[in-house]
Amino acid sequence: MASEVKIFAGSASCYLAEKICREYGIPLGKVVLSRFADKEFQPSFEETLRGHDVYIVQSTFAPADNILELLLMIDAARRASAKQVVAVIPYFGLGRQDRKDQPRVPIGAKLMANLLIAAGVNRVITMDLHADQIQGFFDIPVDHLYASSIFVPYILSLNLPNLVIGSPDTGGTRRAANYAKFVNGELVICYKQRLKANQVDRIMLIGDVKGKDVILVDDIIDTAGSIVLAGQVVKDSGANSVRAICTHPVFSRQAIERLNQSVFSEVIVSDTIPVINSSPKITVLSTAKLFADVINRVHNHKSISSHYGFSIMT
Repeated sequence: MASEVKIFAGSASCYLAEKICREYGIPLGKVVLSRFADKEFQPSFEETLRGHDVYIVQSTFAPADNILELLLMIDAARRASAKQVVAVIPYFGLGRQDRKDQPRVPIGAKLMANLLIAAGVNRVITMDLHADQIQGFFDIPVDHLYASSIFVPYILSLNLPNLVIGSPDTGGTRRAANYAKFVNGELVICYKQRLKANQVDRIMLIGDVKGKDVILVDDIIDTAGSIVLAGQVVKDSGANSVRAICTHPVFSRQAIERLNQSVFSEVIVSDTIPVINSSPKITVLSTAKLFADVINRVHNHKSISSHYGFSIMT
């Protein structure tokens, strides 16, 4: 008898899990999160998991309770005799801590991998990791999806006559080059020098944007300081229009205010993280159909390589 798929959600990603379930054609599983007086919490599955393939949807953005909740749900599912437990992590928090870039600091992404494996997860499905090598931190299968399969068709639908794809920093050059390749556009790069984290000293533009319609591509917008400065540099260099694309709209501090006051005519994001305080400039594209299809393919042991068509460098 084939195992049944059951999809559950952590409290941080209920909005997305509900859409995934609608696309998949099954109801969202029932979970109750009990809280004690001291703010300790305990998730409880309200239906049988025995012998089923359990998919738990939870992005691990701040606060850290989101990570702990995911770990507790994995542990509970394993102890409830689920056949397989898959963590669907649309936004993999701590992904920016993928190496020791200075003395006496942790490698947070590796610690996250260790915690997930210790909790008993069998597989991870995630999207646009900050660094591809994070997949190697796991000794279990990791399906690393790319939001380009959502963003590229949208870019093409804009029918921009003089399209140029830009990277707001040198670290995102490969990502921007992938987009440029599949939309048949030119590539420009912003070179930035940081004073410290979340604070940029200056930005220099490499490439010609005069009279062009530029789209800056990044995986994360946090405080929006860097990408807003990059957009201003591009506009000051003669660009006809400037847009921004990011997979994970972290939007900390004054990010929304900065984007509202920026030169961007549109900021295109996915729903891996909920956009609480939106603005007319922000367009949200859903990842639900993609995740639902991948869950279906994984469950039925089918290839998911067709979803990498907008991402693989040849």
